[in-house]
Amino acid sequence: MKLKTASAIFLGAIVSLDVTSAMASTLKIAHIRPQGTEHDQNVKALAESVTSKTDDVDFRVFAASSLGDYTTVQERVSVGAVEMALQPISSSADKKLQIGLLPYLASDWDQAKEIFGPGSPIREAVAERYDEQNIKVLAGYPVYFGGISLNREPVEVESVSDKGGVKLRVPPFKTFSLLGEALGYISSPLPFSEAFTSIQTGVVDGAIGAGAEGYYNSLRDVTQYYIPQNTHFEFWYLLVNEDTFDNLSSEAQSALLSAAENFESQRWEQAESSQEFNEKRLAESGTEIVEVSNELLEKSAEVARSQVWPEIISDMGEDWATPILEEAVGYSAK
Repeated sequence: MKLKTASAIFLGAIVSLDVTSAMASTLKIAHIRPQGTEHDQNVKALAESVTSKTDDVDFRVFAASSLGDYTTVQERVSVGAVEMALQPISSSADKKLQIGLLPYLASDWDQAKEIFGPGSPIREAVAERYDEQNIKVLAGYPVYFGGISLNREPVEVESVSDKGGVKLRVPPFKTFSLLGEALGYISSPLPFSEAFTSIQTGVVDGAIGAGAEGYYNSLRDVTQYYIPQNTHFEFWYLLVNEDTFDNLSSEAQSALLSAAENFESQRWEQAESSQEFNEKRLAESGTEIVEVSNELLEKSAEVARSQVWPEIISDMGEDWATPILEEAVGYSAK
């Protein structure tokens, strides 16, 4: 009787182990936009694509920076506290990642795909730097060309001279601080999560670092004017903790890589029209879209490349950054 009981317990334990091992790994995916936005829908479609091909993995999507600001989430992905994220680069832990944040790297969508697309020098450099943080790049995600949001009437729009004390919230990275100053504004580095309140209370007069879609979804009630100055090309990355990926079954890895490839290719097809749609939507919400000339865009790019790039390249290390930028955009140090 005792032997039968022991055997039953042993067999039960085996069954229990089999059930446990068959359970799907649940991965948390964080992103910075509210629920229901196109980016939230794209992330959920990615998750559904993977789970349709394998039972070995499942996902929980956390929208609207609910797991922390993207700078914090990047650190959490590095240590595996958050398994995945779709978000902008944070260069807080590695100055070399600023190579993907340089303003006016691209001037149009075709050029943007050459510079940021799969296999490009900058894309490879960014992936290598992420790898140093125990993070694997699964895909890239083009978002938009950025602009300036203002809660007051613009000053000297067609110049890059002093804007008379207009203060802008900028992302807390040197690249954007220098860019704001180069374009004639006073830069005030703040997390994006603090941008709305800071503009609403008059701490700053507007923001730089996002584009029409970002301002519509997060700042439209404090954006009276939008200047589409192409300040930077916003490019996000789909990231996964390296150890998490390595511990997935081969079936789950294959499904995730395939879904990520489709995720990026589909986004390149829709990104330009998405920008146009969101600029229109921002205008319909009551924001005045300020027309800018090609001359302003050229002047802005020139001042960014002459005043901002050299300092950032020095930060990253000229010996490391210059060959990458030379191959990517024909840059040469003077």
